Amino acid sequence: MKRRKFLQHTAAAVSLPVVLNGLGVSVIPRRSWLRTLDEENDRVLVLIQLNGGNDGLNMLVPLDQYDNLANARSNIIIPENSLLPVDDIGFHPAMPGLRSLYDDARMTIVQSVGYPFQNRSHFRSTDIWTSGSPSDEVWTTGWLGRYFDTQAPGFPDGYPNAEFPDPFALTIGSVVTETCQGVGGNFSMAINDPFNLNPLATGGEDEVPNTPYGEELLFLRQAIEQTNAYAEVITQAAESGNNMVDYPEDLALAQALKNVALLISGGLKTKVYVVSIGGFDTHANQVQNGDPLSGTHANLLQTLSTAVSLFMDDLKQLGLDKRVVAMTFSEFGRRIRSNSSLGTDHGDAAPLLVFGSCINPGVIGSNPVIPPDVSINSGVEMQYDFRDVYGSVLMDWFGVAKEEVKNLLYDGFTYIPILNVCENETFPKATIPPPVPLVG
Repeated sequence: MKRRKFLQHTAAAVSLPVVLNGLGVSVIPRRSWLRTLDEENDRVLVLIQLNGGNDGLNMLVPLDQYDNLANARSNIIIPENSLLPVDDIGFHPAMPGLRSLYDDARMTIVQSVGYPFQNRSHFRSTDIWTSGSPSDEVWTTGWLGRYFDTQAPGFPDGYPNAEFPDPFALTIGSVVTETCQGVGGNFSMAINDPFNLNPLATGGEDEVPNTPYGEELLFLRQAIEQTNAYAEVITQAAESGNNMVDYPEDLALAQALKNVALLISGGLKTKVYVVSIGGFDTHANQVQNGDPLSGTHANLLQTLSTAVSLFMDDLKQLGLDKRVVAMTFSEFGRRIRSNSSLGTDHGDAAPLLVFGSCINPGVIGSNPVIPPDVSINSGVEMQYDFRDVYGSVLMDWFGVAKEEVKNLLYDGFTYIPILNVCENETFPKATIPPPVPLVG
């Protein structure tokens, strides 16, 4: 969207009711807008984006389907005796940290998450996952951005303020996440180093001309003032925060999660953090020739396992583990059959992982079925719609009513009991109902 168009949309958002999926926000009771961001709800959601399309069948091997999978992936299959088995799932041997979290009841696996009519384009499927849209529609807002729009009508005008002095969301990186794109602006701020947020020059206080140039200048001044105000509270939180574990300095994902823990412990009231790790587009050299235990994907999974397990241990030692839930997502999984380049091509559904102390630990869903005669184009069939995962997190973690979730995501929303919300001190594995079959 061009800046001129963006400004027009911003002006409209300030003066007119925000529209979500065709329904004005005015139809949602105002009391519900602010209840989930009050001081009593200090819960935090951390999204971990696996850029490129993660191969779920190599990350969590379905042991009851191993023979058929080995037949379809003879050049990359991990030997069964090298896997880290849990019931009928074999964790990749590069993930001992995640296996420990699972054993400690701090990890949930949601099997075969995707959406109907899967798009295998990186760009389009990422748009779908970040916006929460159907695959045949293009939405210009993110699923969390629409949620924040109901909490902070008119944003960014008037923010930060005394009631909401902290950024609503932070992206640890150089580009803000599209998950937090609202009607009038993106609720996320991108940072790399919370200790190195130098103030930006505002460009003076001269009167702004009543011209298109003046409109853009006003927009820039507002953005700079907002950024400087948020930077100040972020730096204060970083200086007040602490980490209880050592994170490897050579792992960017670990350093990003270290900063997330630091800012939460320092008192920042940000509700959503987004971190990412790239490289999952493993068309070639997913494994090293002759050694399926090593290669690109093994290295990525080792990084993910190390970073997340350290992060969760850090939160636990800080006494913050019951306030934070983390969740992975990737634009798609990989195809069932490997290719001749020791890799896998764009596929469909894949497992989604949830971490925390306030979850229903274990496995939701069943292992993907691997046919004995799988075709070269076949992907993993979807069991759970990713929007049902999003909506269930909004309900249980941020207290959003089911009807509001339908308004934010889609009318066919089905609740999945992923989170426990720490109502009890113990977290027994829940009995999870099977996925609802798709109709049509």
